[in-house]
Formats: sequence, structure tokens, C-alpha cells
Amino acid sequence: MEARAVSKHVRVSPRKARMVIDTIRGKDVGSALQVISMSMGKAARPIRKTLESAVANAENNYEVDVDRLFIKTATVDMGRSYRRLKPRAMGRADIIRRPTSHITIVVAEREE
Repeated sequence: MEARAVSKHVRVSPRKARMVIDTIRGKDVGSALQVISMSMGKAARPIRKTLESAVANAENNYEVDVDRLFIKTATVDMGRSYRRLKPRAMGRADIIRRPTSHITIVVAEREE
């Protein structure tokens, strides 16, 4: 049994989000939440919310014991980049790309 949660168009760079999500991949949910709460990365808050959503989906939809859940897969994919213009000299403009991320977390029940 698996439950998943997806957060799309999160306003954080995928590279920075992958640094945080690599620390929790494969861990139990309780220890993963402790690691994320101590993380200083900008992506820690949206990743924590996505993980809590996946746990709630497993608990409500499949009636699973939360203490037996672990993170089966956790991925961060590139979303659309917001594009902004920055004025430059002599009437020119530069494009500033503001990246977004799609965060997907799948939790599963650990077999005993």
C-alpha cells in the first residue's frame, strides 16, 4: 500500500530542494520529520508540508498505522520558470528566470 502527495509550482530552486530531500529519502516518517524540522534550507517547509500531506493521505484513505510508514520515493522535478524583465543600460532588458519545483513524496507501509 502506497500513498502519495504532490506539490506543484513551489517557488524554490530544484537544486536546493534536492539537497534537502536527499537527507530524508528512505527514512521512517518520524525521523524524517525531525530531520526536516532542523534543516535550514528554504525548501524544508514545503517538503515538510508535502510529507505531512502524504502521511495524512495514507492514514485517511488506507487506515494505515502512521508509525509503520517510511518514505519509499521522494523526487523533485523542474517546474516552469517564471520570467521577469530587469532593465539594463541603453534601453535593453535582461530576462531573469525564477525556477519552480514539483515535489513528489510516496510513503509506504514497512513490512515486518
